Amino acid sequence: MPEGRVFPVWRGVRTSSGGGGGWSQGWEHCLRWEPQSARQEARISVFDCPVWLVLCRQGRARLREVCQRGRATIRLPTDMLSIKLPQLFDIHQVPKVFREDSIISGYRHPRSSALDCVLSSFQMNNETINIWTHFLPTWYFLWRFCVLCSTLNFLTDSYTWPLLVYMLLICIYPFTSSCAHTFSTMSAESRHICYFFDYGALSLYSLGCAISYGYYVMPDCWVNSLLHQHFVPVAIGNTLFCTSLSCYSRFLELQFPQRSKVLRTAAFVVPFIFDTTPLIYRILGCCGESCSPSDALSNHCYHLLFAFLTCFLFTAHLPERLAPGRFDYFGHSHQLFHVSAVVGTHFQMEGVIADMTSRRAWLVAHGVVPSLLGTMGALAVSLILNLGIIGIFSAPLLWKPCRSSKQHMTACECKEQ
Repeated sequence: MPEGRVFPVWRGVRTSSGGGGGWSQGWEHCLRWEPQSARQEARISVFDCPVWLVLCRQGRARLREVCQRGRATIRLPTDMLSIKLPQLFDIHQVPKVFREDSIISGYRHPRSSALDCVLSSFQMNNETINIWTHFLPTWYFLWRFCVLCSTLNFLTDSYTWPLLVYMLLICIYPFTSSCAHTFSTMSAESRHICYFFDYGALSLYSLGCAISYGYYVMPDCWVNSLLHQHFVPVAIGNTLFCTSLSCYSRFLELQFPQRSKVLRTAAFVVPFIFDTTPLIYRILGCCGESCSPSDALSNHCYHLLFAFLTCFLFTAHLPERLAPGRFDYFGHSHQLFHVSAVVGTHFQMEGVIADMTSRRAWLVAHGVVPSLLGTMGALAVSLILNLGIIGIFSAPLLWKPCRSSKQHMTACECKEQ
């Protein structure tokens, strides 16, 4: 330790006046006892430490003086790290494109920055629960995926590839939805684009359901049928239909809200009906033959129950429609819709895993062997095509701000001339 340095302190303690020397400090974070006369003997460096400062004569008094001065001058880190949360608004204070049916308060600023959007996820507003009800389940599904990776051989066992596609997509769709709800208030254009990606992720999730159902859940009498052979290609077409129609419905939202809602609902109902038709036939056949229900069918039945509940909550806007303003922050239909969708996905995942395990011997014996083209290849093709559709719908929204800014610059140049 250099000569004269005694005790490390915060910056801000000034030199004291009085006889016998004074305390001073620099940005080196150390106090120094400075003699005021040349006759005063130099301090022994070995004792120049905090312990000697306390034990020496008047050391405790000097330490108490430092602490008293420090309280008045030191700014605590909490002052420096204090963060001002974004302001919230009522429904009449935000543009119409940001308004939700029967939600009166708790709206974020329609021109929020990316940082404000992230901070708003830790602030109670009408989107907070929407963000976390899909962000937290993402980590649950990732954990389940990691557990499966430790027990199954996804690299070389082609029979597990449909499950691999399915697990990837049930991890992606809630995370995409959480990001869409987080950053949807940066601008009107970004709001549309965020939900375009949300719809695209949901349509890809329907493809994951179709691939897993086609290889694991298909009824015995439908295996190797014409529908079974074309099940995945039709599902790819359904994803394009779903993404296109749901993205188009956003352009009708302001002028024709009811028509927009109908189109968006139909965009997701059609792939769901197609994907679950083999499952419903299998459940009805099992009920007619009075077969004993298996764990897989029980989980599939729970999934269908929550799927119908999810559709009801999405279209009914209950309970906030009965009491506008009472469920702005907690308990409105979109939050319940998220919870219902995640719980339904959990039961669907358990049913798919149970079918994959219990039916493996029979399916392999009848020639149901997944191919790379029918699983990962179908996912890659659908991903590229859906990203292209999202790009087509996003281009006019991205071009509009650029064009308006160019017109503004041209007007300013004309004024200067």
